[in-house]
Amino acid sequence: MEKKYTIVGIDEAGRGPLAGPVVAASVVIEEKYLPKEINDSKKVSEKNRNLFYEIIIKEASQYGIGIVYPREIDEINIHNATLEAMKKSYNNINFKNCRVYIDGIFKPNINSEESFAIKHGDRLIPIISAASIIAKVTRDKIMLEIDKEFPEYNFKKHKGYPTKQHVEMINKHGICKHHRKSFKPIKLL
Repeated sequence: MEKKYTIVGIDEAGRGPLAGPVVAASVVIEEKYLPKEINDSKKVSEKNRNLFYEIIIKEASQYGIGIVYPREIDEINIHNATLEAMKKSYNNINFKNCRVYIDGIFKPNINSEESFAIKHGDRLIPIISAASIIAKVTRDKIMLEIDKEFPEYNFKKHKGYPTKQHVEMINKHGICKHHRKSFKPIKLL
């Protein structure tokens, strides 16, 4: 008799920004509940991301979030912080006998029956796309809260990514506690 596995998708958002956390999501959802247009969160409009997010969290058997904040990112580097966020997200779901599909070429150290790192998995595997959406929308919500605390950086617009405006605001105001001090151009200041 073939073993039955629970399928889990994992992805992250926020590797490249100069500010804010890296956020990962692990999702368990039947594919029939996913919108046909689901894709990598970067390839979906903000309006559709938010719509898909609501569908996914409503229909998912479980989902878990993992967050690593800038101070830890600076201490362990973004690669290790990403894997740590993925591990935390996976540890926040409760399933046995999992087959885990992870976006990227590296796998976090998780306790699963089987796990597979899949390059461009967020574009190729719908359950990873679902995790991508959950991670991105969760991170964006965090950045909107940070914007309320530090409106001078306009985080609500660029979400901490290294846009021209964000770099100009750093040069004008310096950095805040949500900036990653190990990232260029901040570490050059």
